[in-house]
Amino acid sequence: MELYYSLSVLIVLASFFAYLNVRFLKLPSTIGVMVIAMAVSIFLVIFGKVFPSTLSRMSGLVAGFDFTELLMGAMLNFLLFAGAVHINLKDLREQRGPIMVFSTVSVIISTFAVGTLVYFIPIKDLEIPYIYCLLFGALISPTDPVAVLSILKGAKVRKSLETKIAGESLFNDGMAVVVFAVILQLAQGTSEDLTVMHVIWLLIREAGGGFLLGILLGVTAARAMHKIDDYKVSVLITLSIVMGGYLIARQFHISGPLTMVFAGLIIGNFKKRFTMSPVTKDYLDKFWELNDEILNAVLFLFIGFNLLLVKNINNYWLPGIACIVLVLFARFISIWLPTKFIPFKEKFSRGTIKILVWGGLRGGVSIALALSINDGPYKNVIIAITYFVVVFSIVVQGLSIGKVASRALAPKE
Repeated sequence: MELYYSLSVLIVLASFFAYLNVRFLKLPSTIGVMVIAMAVSIFLVIFGKVFPSTLSRMSGLVAGFDFTELLMGAMLNFLLFAGAVHINLKDLREQRGPIMVFSTVSVIISTFAVGTLVYFIPIKDLEIPYIYCLLFGALISPTDPVAVLSILKGAKVRKSLETKIAGESLFNDGMAVVVFAVILQLAQGTSEDLTVMHVIWLLIREAGGGFLLGILLGVTAARAMHKIDDYKVSVLITLSIVMGGYLIARQFHISGPLTMVFAGLIIGNFKKRFTMSPVTKDYLDKFWELNDEILNAVLFLFIGFNLLLVKNINNYWLPGIACIVLVLFARFISIWLPTKFIPFKEKFSRGTIKILVWGGLRGGVSIALALSINDGPYKNVIIAITYFVVVFSIVVQGLSIGKVASRALAPKE
């Protein structure tokens, strides 16, 4: 009953904030919900002494949820599947080179660039060991698929660029999780076997296992839906793929997010290529579109309210702003270097690189990874600077990506 009560409060707040946004703010739905949740959080923090019981209840509600498990273990699977269902596999193949490089090599470059810059540039209240600087670099480097896909819907970006940005965000989780896990073990002194071969095996198991399981689940579900062509059963099958697929991935210690991406791609493109009645297609599209919107509203509500979990956030304004600049610079380095030294089929103009840098949004995944760090002297500062970067990324970059694209793009990409 306690879980039902908490979820009920969140759904009611998400719907109320979504209404206020549509009625007054008129921002993109996810950003509007997050901005209102942040405003309420700031109000509660400022007037906490006047409304101590309200502040205590809201803080307890947010703290009562395991945000890392909720996002990484449940919501992210639904959101990634819903996003992948609407991506054209042909477009993805055309951009496979940049997507593969940006989702692997660029994550590693960014991790070390962020960690090194944060460590060597003197910033007040941000004096932490180098290994924890690298840990921050690992959790902030991957672009967030939820934030990227939700923002790109309303941004006027060329299809090829949109595919690059969306594809990178969908596939970089496998690399990011492995890099983060390895550095976390080193930082917390719990490493047992961190040889090069062990790290390579982790990558193969996470990424390769996710690919194989996702393809297997997607093909099986697509064939089953093809034989019956019933919209009610088809919706149930896709639900079972997401929920059951995650349980299988977790049991075999492989990447659940990558499993959902590949399964979603197979099923989404199956609808376009094979016989399926318009009614079934319509119901599947609307069902997953509604799921995407509802879960996005709840997720961004969580991100807004996570401000209540940051202790003494007023002490971290300077480090937070500095890290925003450093993360953007590291993002530029991680995109620019591969385009200079890897012979892609197409050339990357300055405008294209600028959009790839500005469109690399951070979101709930970074916050979830920051919250997963064991309690220690550096956890709060990492959560605080992560929150600053994520909020700036979603609000400022998210709202301006369309304008940046229209100004930065050359006539030919």
